Amino acid sequence: QVQLVESGGGLVQAGGSLRLSCPASGRTFGDYTMGWFRQAPGKAREFVAAISRSGTSTHYVDSVKARFTISRDNAKNTVNLQTNSLKPEDTAVYSCAFAWEYSGNYALMNRSTRYSFWGQGTQVTVSS
Repeated sequence: QVQLVESGGGLVQAGGSLRLSCPASGRTFGDYTMGWFRQAPGKAREFVAAISRSGTSTHYVDSVKARFTISRDNAKNTVNLQTNSLKPEDTAVYSCAFAWEYSGNYALMNRSTRYSFWGQGTQVTVSS
């Protein structure tokens, strides 16, 4: 089992920034990958970003490219999501997720079914 606990969400004005963090604990080994998803009220869960174990390969949904940056600290088993230039449409519950393998294929990594463990989520609210 792997446990994930997100932190860093909150209320911010449009144009502001937040840094989300998610440490993983438990049976974390191998070439695992971590990612972020979000879900706005009344909408389906949406892939945001994912990162390989080495950190050299990343995926982003088009709507956050150039504004969000995913990173990881393997010594702490932590994945971070730096969110800049936030927009009201970024308002959602952000959840981190753990997958056993990374793929360079975006079409595989953006599927929630690829991820085996999920955190409870942290609320990000962006006011206009």
